[in-house]
Amino acid sequence: MDELSFHTRLHRPGGTILDVGAHDGLLALPLSRLPGARLVAFEPLPPAFARLRAAFGEALPPHVSLRAEAVGAAAGEVMLSVPVVAGAPAEQWASLAKDYARLGVEAEGWRVPVVALDGLALEGVSAIKLDVEGHEYAALRGARETLLRCRPVLSIELEERHAEGSTWAVPGFLDALGFDCLFHLAGAWHPWSALDRATMQRASPDPRDFRASDPYVFTCFALPREHAAAMQLRLG
Repeated sequence: MDELSFHTRLHRPGGTILDVGAHDGLLALPLSRLPGARLVAFEPLPPAFARLRAAFGEALPPHVSLRAEAVGAAAGEVMLSVPVVAGAPAEQWASLAKDYARLGVEAEGWRVPVVALDGLALEGVSAIKLDVEGHEYAALRGARETLLRCRPVLSIELEERHAEGSTWAVPGFLDALGFDCLFHLAGAWHPWSALDRATMQRASPDPRDFRASDPYVFTCFALPREHAAAMQLRLG
């Protein structure tokens, strides 16, 4: 199951959806069109944010908020690293967590603002999509009170190639907050504890090397435990 299908099936009209790492709006646009949705999208990379803003047209819909910020454990500023591959920035690898110089890869650096979700005191957060190339644990630590208060569903891209140990740390953090973590493979749902990293999470950390295991499972879906059984029925 892809992330859009997941969030569509579990959408709560009137809820606020957070797209953290929205890039140029591939998911932000359709998420904003869900019935009764409010959308807050975060994208810190200036060129990508410009395309995100343009994707929504000249007049931003009143139920959409776009923020040119990263999300982390605390407010401040941080360096966003974008590797350059074959002379072009590989924006899909832009990361607050990786040091591409250690891999011998040329990179551009952007100083970007960071906010903690808890500091925004957002109400009615019903869903979070998180795609931040290794910075997931920090982003969720800064959202702890929001997660406990609002009990959203989450889709999180987790890859050992971006942050070693993240496929243990992030699900462990969410488990402690009362969320069940799952992955979807071959038409079925599986508990995250069934993830075999040796065969399902094998990939190079180098943006010049796109080889990966088959299957390559990297999307973690999290459900508030008190509603997990009913939500899984809706997911099919």
